[in-house]
Amino acid sequence: MSSFSVRFLAPPLPSSNQFKTSRLCAAPAQTAVSPPSEAAEIDALRLEPRVEERDGYWVLKEKFRQGINPSEKVKLEKEPMKLFIENGIDELSKIPLEEIEKLKLTKDDIDVRLKWLGLFHRRKHQYGRFMMRLKLPNGVTTSAQTRYLASVIRQYGKEGCADVTTRQNWQIRGVVLPDVPKILKGLVEVGLTSLQSGMDNVRNPVGNPLAGIDPQEIVDTRPYCNLLSQFITANSLGNTAFTNLPRKWNVCVVGTHDLFEHPHINDLAYMPATKNGRFGFNLLVGGFFSPKRCAEAIPLDAWVPAEDVIPVCKAVLEAYRDLGTRGNRQKTRMMWLIDEMGVEGFRSEVLKRMPEQELERSSSQDLVQKQWERRDYFGVHPQKQEGLSFVGLHIPVGRVQADDMDELARLAEEYGSGELRLTVEQNIIIPNINNSKLEALLNESLLRDRFSPEPPLLMKGLVACTGNQFCGQAIIETKARALKITEEVQRQVSVTRPVRMHWTGCPNTCGQVQVADIGFMGCMTRDENGKVCEGADVFLGGRIGSDSHLGDVYKKSVPCKDLVPLVVDILVDHFGAVRRETEEGED
Repeated sequence: MSSFSVRFLAPPLPSSNQFKTSRLCAAPAQTAVSPPSEAAEIDALRLEPRVEERDGYWVLKEKFRQGINPSEKVKLEKEPMKLFIENGIDELSKIPLEEIEKLKLTKDDIDVRLKWLGLFHRRKHQYGRFMMRLKLPNGVTTSAQTRYLASVIRQYGKEGCADVTTRQNWQIRGVVLPDVPKILKGLVEVGLTSLQSGMDNVRNPVGNPLAGIDPQEIVDTRPYCNLLSQFITANSLGNTAFTNLPRKWNVCVVGTHDLFEHPHINDLAYMPATKNGRFGFNLLVGGFFSPKRCAEAIPLDAWVPAEDVIPVCKAVLEAYRDLGTRGNRQKTRMMWLIDEMGVEGFRSEVLKRMPEQELERSSSQDLVQKQWERRDYFGVHPQKQEGLSFVGLHIPVGRVQADDMDELARLAEEYGSGELRLTVEQNIIIPNINNSKLEALLNESLLRDRFSPEPPLLMKGLVACTGNQFCGQAIIETKARALKITEEVQRQVSVTRPVRMHWTGCPNTCGQVQVADIGFMGCMTRDENGKVCEGADVFLGGRIGSDSHLGDVYKKSVPCKDLVPLVVDILVDHFGAVRRETEEGED
């Protein structure tokens, strides 16, 4: 066990007669894997690390700076993490915006470098205001944390609100620069951080939203996600070893047969598996979305024991940091490096960076069952703890206001243990509710009027990115439109099962339209009169779970005003929906 290893209590291993159904396999499909010596030859010069450590920060070497993209140039002009580690944010927050705008250096500070602190300037639609993205490993938060975030956004009036994100996370809106140092201090006091949550950093570690309470979970993912987050941010002090990646990087730990964690779209996914009586994880690598390419994660042909979750994460990140290209920004995600080197070549670079230069081949004993019907977490469900239940709430397109957050915090304390769980579908779960309190909770006005535990079938799987209300990259408005169109479709058809519909405002696909049953990607198009209008490319056929599959474009450039009849037709033709009879002339 390496010096980076941490001991975990492994879950009970299945007996030989358990899990006889087939499982999702994180091992290569082929029966034989080529040994490293047979991997494609890679030029030794190509294996020279492109970055080096200088004065505590990792910097791109001079010899590799030709043809780099503008984001890399911004990082070279000034180290972004100095705004945090050397308290540069204190000085920057005191400079008036009109003065900041006069210099490229300070303008890049607020538009680019502050993203290392989780702050995104909304220059286009909320000039002078910032979105702040938190780190919330495994989506677990407390009432105290929720109340603090509510107090922050409340002071910004109609400009302030919060969103549950597709990575089990909070984003708060309306923040102004002079308030940032105080907000950062407040985050520390309630055990939160926004550090390293944007740009070329590791994003929020995703886990099972039912971790520790699910009677059918494989392993409790919370300790692993917490440890990953602590390692990546150096306990919220800033880990500069991984703040100069070629691009963003996503990680998840799978703990459920339902695959609530969406492993196939993460750069690194830990898939539970046993080997020789030991519990650990097979590894998937390279999953990502981008405007030019979307790719599902593939097996690395590697297995690690549970105590080596951090060493292998470190090794994968170092291989990506050292060898990833930094030219065309659309070709700098980790899968492009894997494509260039081959899986075996990339694996060999990971192996070199393991503490003992050892990395076991994948195990055939995957613990995730393939023949598993994905469960619904909405409503009331019994926990593994006797006498306790959890309640899943529908948060329409993930948007909440300050008063909503205060009420959620109150409910979590009054009926549960003061804890809330966020999901990648932008919903919230209240765990640890004594069964004797369930009826009273379900009668609370927030659940009856706003956040239903029993939403309509078409609302259950509705996801929407921020859209152009706040995001400068979004081409169309998404959240309000998603709700309006879904409500109208519900009036026209009846469905017998949930249909997951995702909206994203632009090709960056933060709304993950490719994993939806029906996806909508914002674009500009022309209506029947040739007039420019907001529209969407419609995707069809995405799947999640053990038979995951990315959807394909079904119809391009549909004017938004024409989407309702198209969606109705899709639901009838592909999902067994039935058109409702129009009521005419009834007394």
